[in-house]
Amino acid sequence: MVGDPPSQVLSPARAATPLRRRRARFRTGLIETLAGYGFAGPAMVFFAVFAFLPIILGLLISFQNSAGFGASTWIGLANYRQLLHDPLFWRTAENTAIYTVLTVPTSILIGLGLALLFRSEMGGRSFYRGMVYFPTVISGVATALVGNWMFNENIGVVDKFLLSIGLAPIHWQSAGTPAMLSLVVMTLWTRVGFNMVVYLAGLQNIDDSYLEAAMIEGANWFQRLWRVIWPLLGPTTFFLVVLNVIYSFQVFDLVFVMTGGGPSNDTNMLVTYAYQQGFENQAQGYSAAIGMVLFLVVVVFSILQWRLSRNKDVAG
Repeated sequence: MVGDPPSQVLSPARAATPLRRRRARFRTGLIETLAGYGFAGPAMVFFAVFAFLPIILGLLISFQNSAGFGASTWIGLANYRQLLHDPLFWRTAENTAIYTVLTVPTSILIGLGLALLFRSEMGGRSFYRGMVYFPTVISGVATALVGNWMFNENIGVVDKFLLSIGLAPIHWQSAGTPAMLSLVVMTLWTRVGFNMVVYLAGLQNIDDSYLEAAMIEGANWFQRLWRVIWPLLGPTTFFLVVLNVIYSFQVFDLVFVMTGGGPSNDTNMLVTYAYQQGFENQAQGYSAAIGMVLFLVVVVFSILQWRLSRNKDVAG
């Protein structure tokens, strides 16, 4: 009987080595996984309790006739059918869309312009950055109070200034278009600083060699901005667009304090309308239905924007 070649005969110790390695890798991977869940666990619990659970409860309430107190009755899709025939709902949806279109592109472009300005070497750069960013840390109610002080028709600073230079005062609180404009101005005042800081972070990640190569090829400042800087800031812009759209669709405190949705519902937004239905008219089921529609619109927009941004990155 001929034995196996010595090279093919493994001792028990050598045969167990791969098994030990697999077990060691498994233990290491298990420890890393448990550590990861340990670090992420508090955030996941916080998200589940304060974000996911309210969404589920809001969805359930939207199928009920509920006043917030006492028993509620299940009415199915009746609240959503009411939305389709509610002219004030469509009016507030239109106002929200107009407000979003006016604030999101403008705040992003101004934020980018300020980031480009404060990125360059200039005296007092840190001070100016702080001044632009300062309104971002002010609460929404305080910002709205400042807006009331500025745009009040009787004692407002803006109208007094217009009168001092011989111009007619503007009816900021009793006319729809000026009232919406005052909300846009105060929104830009508070949001531009955040956009500037995010763009500054994005600009710092751009390698100067790209700009130097463009300068060698003869590209002027605008061409470098349009052909080099703007495409490389694509992920930053995507982040800001989604965040600013969500903020615009959820605006409440600024509208509630400055205009109250008036005059004649010209500045009434979806969130303020939902608040009115839920807490003033005691129709919390209908209010929850408005909230679910708003949530769905934001989710759909975020998904579409993500798909467009991803396709652009792949094509590039």
